Order: sequence, then structure tokens, then C-alpha cells
Amino acid sequence: MSDFELNPKYEVIIDDLMQQKFCVADDFFTPDEVNILRGNLLKKYEENNFKKSAIGNLADQHIAEAVRGDFILWMDEEIQDEVETVFFNRINDFVNYLNRTCFLGIQDKEFHYALYPEGTFYKRHLDTFQNDSRRKLSMVCYLNDENWQDDFGGELAIYLNENGVEITQNIVPKKGRMVIFESQVLEHEVKTVKQPRLSITGWLKTR
Repeated sequence: MSDFELNPKYEVIIDDLMQQKFCVADDFFTPDEVNILRGNLLKKYEENNFKKSAIGNLADQHIAEAVRGDFILWMDEEIQDEVETVFFNRINDFVNYLNRTCFLGIQDKEFHYALYPEGTFYKRHLDTFQNDSRRKLSMVCYLNDENWQDDFGGELAIYLNENGVEITQNIVPKKGRMVIFESQVLEHEVKTVKQPRLSITGWLKTR
């Protein structure tokens, strides 16, 4: 451990996860990194690479527009482009830090681009499946325009239980904001959007 250095940014995330099971980090990626990630998402969307999202895992997927309305494109680390390399390098550094400091045993990950058209949403749910409980941490990085306003909707609503009382934490999807939370514990939803809402969403998984 002699070559190990504490990362203040990651330590704040870990502290928040321990105390409240979620964290909002506005500086996980630099502004320049956020800009190139946003540009990459828009380029791939304009090339018609996105598909209508489904619910369930690969073993039991079906489209349910009454539940969610986003369009997604899965990211493949094995064939990542130059921009995605920036993304995965940061994610892998974070995973290595978590495994070294918190012994979480993260062995796998999955991420996709997501775009919610105007009027769409994702109803309240939990990021785990009855036949697959490997997801440990959920991560959402928002790639919206800089002038995203509170009344544009699209908030991430996280439902917390404090001493038997449910409390809703509404998080505005501001550009560059990363939200990280426990996949198997916190139910959440995406409120109806009034402007196209862009993000990269994914999960850190155990085996």
C-alpha cells in the first residue's frame, strides 16, 4: 500500500454512499470531458444507432412505454472509440479505488448512452432483477446542455427511508453531474422531461 494515494474526490463519494447510500458529484469528469462525451452521444444518436429501451435483463426483456420512454445505445469497452476511452479510463480508475479501499469486489460493469425525448419518463423501480442481483452501484452522468433549467423536468427522484418515513430526493440533471447510488437498495424514477435529456447510465457489478 506504500504507493497508494488517497483521492479526495473519490473519498467524498465513498463517505456519501456510506452515510446516505447515494452521492451527487459535479466534478467526476472535467468540463472538457463532459463536452466530448456529449458530442459523442449526439453524433451516435444522429446516426440512428439508438434503440427503444426495454425493461428486464437480457433473459427477460420487453418494451413497456408506460414504464420507460428512453432510447439507448450500449457501450462496448472492447470496441470503444477515442472518446469512450476517456470515459472508461475514469470509470476503471474509480472501480480500482473502490475495490482497494472498500473491498466491494466489483468485477464487471455495463454502461449505455441514453436519450429521453420530450414527454418521456421512467417509472419508479429498483436497479436489480429477480434472476440477477449482480448490480452493486448505479451511475448516471448527465450530458445535458449547459442552460438546463429546473422546469425542464427530468429530475432523478430517489426514494429514501428515514426512520420509517419516506423522503424523496429530487436531483436536477445538470450538465456534468454524476449521481451514484446503491442499486439494490434505492428505488428511483426519472420524472417526465420537457426537453431532450441526455446521459450515460450504467452499473458496477459483482460476479
